[in-house]
Amino acid sequence: MKLHGYFRSSASYRVRIALNLKGLDADYLSHHLRRGEQRDPAFLALNPQGLVPALQDDTGAVLTQSLAIIEWLEETQPQPALLPKDPLRRARVRAFAQALACDTHPVQNLKVLARLRELGLPEEQVTAWAAWANREGLGACEALIAGEPGPFCFGEAPTIADLCLVPQLFNARRFGVDVSAYPRLLKAEAAAQAMKAFADAAPDKQADAE
Repeated sequence: MKLHGYFRSSASYRVRIALNLKGLDADYLSHHLRRGEQRDPAFLALNPQGLVPALQDDTGAVLTQSLAIIEWLEETQPQPALLPKDPLRRARVRAFAQALACDTHPVQNLKVLARLRELGLPEEQVTAWAAWANREGLGACEALIAGEPGPFCFGEAPTIADLCLVPQLFNARRFGVDVSAYPRLLKAEAAAQAMKAFADAAPDKQADAE
């Protein structure tokens, strides 16, 4: 397999964790987002959205969108499971993951921030926007799992929720968010980061880290 990504991309980070947890190897192909390499014609032929990650399986088939990739990995390599068996808890795990991957990360990502700069916002307001988006999303997620004993988001093993949480907390810190306001999320993050699969997926451990 081949994973097209970027060391600081939260969405790529999620997929790296999933691959590590499943014990799967993928050749890593970096596309430097700040240099616009994701808009190269060769990459757009793989993913017309011009976004990372993209995953090519061993047949050459291309998968895009991090949650779709992770769900495909879950279906084709079911162990260890990243979703609970109970349908209601599966839905809750997916809802938590989507709160971050669909409603938080996209409004503070590189493309949106670049557009805010193009519209003339000063850098401090761009950063404030990103911090606000993170606080909104993380605050909701803190409430979503307030009653879950943990140590992970939903129990004693990591799920797709944790795969989304750890990269989002990484983002939040980059934008100066005081994450101490989310003790339940930090408990889940600590449990995750104690695992080699999460630690090895961290941005600073990637070959293209700067």
